[in-house]
This record gives sequence, C-alpha cells and structure tokens, in this order.
Amino acid sequence: MSCPSGPAPELTVAQVLQVFLPEYLDRQALPVHHLKVLRRLAQCRSGQLGWTVWQCQQCQRTHWRPHGCGDRHCPCCQHQRSRQWLQEQRRALLPVRYFHWVFTLPAALRPLLLQNQAPLYRLLFESASATLLQFGQQRFQAELGLTAILHTWGQNLMHHPHLHCLVTGGGLTAQNTWAGPKQTRWLFPVHAVARRFQGKFCAGLLQLHATGQLQFHGHSKPLQDAGAFAALLRQVRTGRWVVFAKGSVVGPDAVLDYLGRYTHPVAITNGRLRTLDPSARTLTFTYKDYADANRLKALTLTGVEFIRRLRLHLLPRGFTKIRHYGLLGNNRRHRRVAQARTALVTSPLRFAPVSTPRPAPPPLT
Repeated sequence: MSCPSGPAPELTVAQVLQVFLPEYLDRQALPVHHLKVLRRLAQCRSGQLGWTVWQCQQCQRTHWRPHGCGDRHCPCCQHQRSRQWLQEQRRALLPVRYFHWVFTLPAALRPLLLQNQAPLYRLLFESASATLLQFGQQRFQAELGLTAILHTWGQNLMHHPHLHCLVTGGGLTAQNTWAGPKQTRWLFPVHAVARRFQGKFCAGLLQLHATGQLQFHGHSKPLQDAGAFAALLRQVRTGRWVVFAKGSVVGPDAVLDYLGRYTHPVAITNGRLRTLDPSARTLTFTYKDYADANRLKALTLTGVEFIRRLRLHLLPRGFTKIRHYGLLGNNRRHRRVAQARTALVTSPLRFAPVSTPRPAPPPLT
C-alpha cells in the first residue's frame, strides 16, 4: 500500500454528524436501522472503530490509518467499493453500443414512497426493467441486457427517486444471433416507453394496495380508503411521466466510466461540503441548480435539517440498489454473455473502435 495520493477533505460527513447528531437525536426518535447507520457514518475514520498499521511501498515508512465504517451510505467508503465492483463488471461487457435511460417517479407519489420504501422501490425496478425487456422482444425479438441503479436524491438532498438503466444496444434472439437498432442514436421511442412504464407501475401500485402491502401514516392515512387511493392514481395517470434517454455510450472504457458515475454514489460527497458553523448550528454545501443552466450554488441548512434530508436516502436494510436483468441476470449471466459474444463475432452491429496510437503518458513526478 502506498501513501495517500491527495489531501484529505477539509470537511467530511462524519465530522458534520459528530457535531449535529446529538442535537438531532434530542429532537427526533429514530428507527433502529437509521440510528445505527448514522452512528456508523459519524464514527468513520475517526479512530473510534480501530486502527490499522501499514507500510508505504514508496517511502517504506509505517503509518497508522483509522478504520472506515464500510457502510454503503458513506462517501468515504464507497469509492474503493466502486472500483472493485467495476472490475467485476468488466468481464460482462459486450462490444456493442449501450444506451442510458432514466426513469423518474412523479412528485405526488413521494410521500407514499418514503413510507413504503422496500415494496415501491422494488416496484420501480420491476416496472422499468420489464418495460425495456418487452420493448426489446417486440422491436428486435431479442433479449436485452441491462443494469439498473437506484438513486433517491436531488442535488439539494431532497427526495427525488429515479432509476438509471444502462442497456445493451440489442440482444440475443431465440436463434442465438444478435439483433438491434440499425441507427446508433436512440434505442426506443421515449414517449412510448414512458407510457408503458407508467401503466406497469400504476397497475403494480394498485395491486399492492388491494393486497394490503402498503402502510399509511400521517397525511397519507386517508389513502387507506380505496376511493381516495383511486383518486391519487387518477391524478398521477393524467400527467406525463418523466423518462429520459441519453443516447449511446460506446467502448468498454466509456461504459465503465458511465457505470462508475452512477453505481456507488451516495446522497452527498465530502467534496461538496464547504463550511460548518458550530455557533450558528449551520452547514453550507454546494449543489448544481439544474433549473438555472446547471450553475453551481451554495445552500446553507441547519445541522438538524441536513440530517433530516440525509435520512431520506437511507435505504431499507438489505435492499439491493443495483440489479441486473435479461442477458446480465445473475443466474444466467455467465452462459448468456458467452453466447452473446459468439453471436457478435459476425454481427454488423458489433462495435469495433478504430485503433489509434496513444501518446506515451508523462513521467511520474
């Protein structure tokens, strides 16, 4: 192991929690799972979880390093986990174009989602993946491969649940040949995909309500009544659901780079934290304002409000936020990816990057 290559962040989520978590706990009773997660995050790399001694391969000196918490919500601990996961995914990459799709749920459903995270986030995965796989069968008579990643946040830390999907540009037919789009810009018509996704999610939501699998608390309690719930469904069905297709990604390195952006991020990174004011009990962090040409702005919150927003993005215990479908399904990936590679050897849809010499890297200093 070598010495850290860059300076440590000036302010971390762990430090913020160390300052504000006691005040938050005095005001708010937390579920046991949330309490454990927040306490782990607060202890990350503080020395409270123990230390490891290691020798640097460059300077040959020994160093003491505090343990990380290892929690999947921790910005410090997710970086290394992301690198390891991406190396595993490299073995399943195919030499084709990939397409990036984003499925977003309407704002009117967000209170219900927060009270029923596990069943409704699962329904989001099922509805989006089934929609894309069905379009693959109908358009190409082929089985696509896709990886879906759940995000629950916006830049200002408010609740904004959406699903990122990276989809193969085509798939395997029943004859084990490769079929896909002839053009390279879009995979499917966006509005048609959005309408089918909307229909699948609303049908699943109605089924969950009819079978008593949803909880209703506070302002959502009237939705226990079938009539009130049907009125909510009519409201969300009248609007156009947001499904966004971002075009194609080509080449294995580009695909891995894309995956790295979306697979292991957490609600906020340490690099966005700016100032903590213990006397005013506030925290300032940066965010991109997408409504204002993606300008970078600063937002100041009380420490209590910051933790409240952070809690919106703590996933249920054991919930899987990255899932694979079709060719990439975990129970068939090894066999189906090998068949896809064989089919792509002679396919005109195979992506073959032009080989260009790369300049020699600069010497290390």
